[in-house]
Amino acid sequence: MEAVDLKVEMVGIHEKRLRKCLSKIKGIEKVEVDASSQKVTVTGYTHRNKILKTLRRAGLKAEFWSAQNEFLTAYACASYGCLRFNNFSFF
Repeated sequence: MEAVDLKVEMVGIHEKRLRKCLSKIKGIEKVEVDASSQKVTVTGYTHRNKILKTLRRAGLKAEFWSAQNEFLTAYACASYGCLRFNNFSFF
């Protein structure tokens, strides 16, 4: 079983749409969504490129999570405070 961390742009989409998109892939066991940091963790027995390809085909902006993304999110939250309005995260 493999856990894949992705950065998905969550502005303007709902978590339900994201989960529905990922539920169509065979082998996925669990999906965790953190909307404030735009991080999605997918656990299952499917290849990581297949997950990314499915999200992009659905029109979502996605990329693999990196240490740089975590650093930028922490910096934005510390500097500006995590600004949120109706589940839209601005930093």
